[in-house]
Amino acid sequence: MEFDYIIVGAGSAGCVLANRLSADPANRVLLLEAGPPDRALSLKIPAAMLSNLRSTRHNWAFQGEPEPALGGRRLQHDRGRTLGGSSSINGMVFIRGHALDFDGWQQAGCEGWSYADVLPYFKRAESSAAGEGTYRGGSGPVHAHWPAANSVLNRGFLQAGREAGYPITEDINGRVQEGFGPLESTRRNGERWSMARAYLDPARGRANLKIVTGALVQRLAFEGARVSGVHYLAAGRPVRAAAAREVILSAGAVGSPHIMMLSGIGPAEQLRDAGIAPCHDLPGVGQNLQDHPDFVMQFRCLQPVSLWPQTRLLGRVLAGMQWLLTRGGICASNHFDVVACMRSAPGVAYPDLQLTMSPLAVDNKTWAPLPGHAFQIHIGLMRAHSRGQITLRDADPASPPRIEVNYLQDPRDRELLRRGVALVRELVAQPAFADLCGAEIFPGSHVQSDADMDAAFNADIASQWHLSGTARMGAATDAGAVVDPQGCVHGVPGLRVVDASLMPQVTNGNTNSPTIMIAEKLSDAILGRPPLPREEVEVWQSPDYETQQR
Repeated sequence: MEFDYIIVGAGSAGCVLANRLSADPANRVLLLEAGPPDRALSLKIPAAMLSNLRSTRHNWAFQGEPEPALGGRRLQHDRGRTLGGSSSINGMVFIRGHALDFDGWQQAGCEGWSYADVLPYFKRAESSAAGEGTYRGGSGPVHAHWPAANSVLNRGFLQAGREAGYPITEDINGRVQEGFGPLESTRRNGERWSMARAYLDPARGRANLKIVTGALVQRLAFEGARVSGVHYLAAGRPVRAAAAREVILSAGAVGSPHIMMLSGIGPAEQLRDAGIAPCHDLPGVGQNLQDHPDFVMQFRCLQPVSLWPQTRLLGRVLAGMQWLLTRGGICASNHFDVVACMRSAPGVAYPDLQLTMSPLAVDNKTWAPLPGHAFQIHIGLMRAHSRGQITLRDADPASPPRIEVNYLQDPRDRELLRRGVALVRELVAQPAFADLCGAEIFPGSHVQSDADMDAAFNADIASQWHLSGTARMGAATDAGAVVDPQGCVHGVPGLRVVDASLMPQVTNGNTNSPTIMIAEKLSDAILGRPPLPREEVEVWQSPDYETQQR
């Protein structure tokens, strides 16, 4: 059981690494995944997203700690637990983030992570409908589906943005992110295109790649101060696998710090409190936890153009049959076809709010469709100021860690969300929505004061499932940094982290695409290859951002 590389976690990053590292037949690669294989039909159906999230077969469904600023309410943190990880159960949204996100990483001490550095890796990963060009890749493993976005509600959303004075962008992953435009998703030929399909399927037959599912990693193995392998359980049996070169943690923003702390790497005092003997005091492990808070506004639809009829029994049966026979119809979509990336106020340099529209309104607690025609608009807070942490519950590897995000603990986050609510209300008051938008179902037009708005946030703020930052990159002189810009854990030879954990600041958008990019870029570093040449390109920024909100 000796390998050159052991990859812990077969999520988006782990799938990329397994493919890239095993492409050289001289490299012996072991990929460990705690969940089952990705054989379920529901994992292929784009519209089955909610069904997959309700089940725990492919979902860790972590229960968060009581959130102090939300009155002690607990939120569930859905994370993929199968080959492909969260890319097998997520909303399939494909958005890179803003160029200034990555320039900010560089300025924070992450040398080699500016937008010019990472753009070649975004392009290498993707096969965009836009084709190969200055900003987009055309021949990568990740198929980015370009929606038609021509439904009545989608057209109304885009036109209302134009009427309200916002920019219209043809490609939020290209030169212009700010504005209203179509939203790509990881779909191909009517099916979900997970990273297991994109990266693992082409590599599964390689003799030098071993994939083990149902493998729960207990802790890292050491030879002196160096990480030399992992201990894991498979079918109830303890197994030790040795890594001649590196162990790579790609278990996500929850799993990677959890495994490090179980192994004695992390804040020494916290480890002792949990019954773990520290072997390397690294204060930043599990800290800097970030997410995108999500607040949903719901409206009656004045025309019969929502998806509500298709959610009833007969509609579901017919839609399912259509998908099975043709891979078409409403089951072939994630139903997030349009997006708005906007700045919350003058003086904000680039977008910090994201609006996505769904042509169906669902109950915030049960996700059951609301009766009657309705739609909802999600307000995502893209650069929250609040920070949380992941800590050990105890020394048992089977015990989930404590997840405390501290949603809205920083009062600035509440103010940003209030602005977002006001901007959505202004949007649906535009002429394009005059024949479409009826009464505000939630939070309701009577909710106006800061106190009432805060009460609505406390009761209904949700997660966009973009946990990140818990093993952040930074220089060795940065006391809070966990890994260097190559993903190597400070002071722990033989150990690297490659996933959303290492983001110093979460990106301005859904995190799957940048996680793929991180793994593409660090695969070159692991293999000792020079990085792809930098690509300096123009990126649009509002010339009036200092004085105007749009």
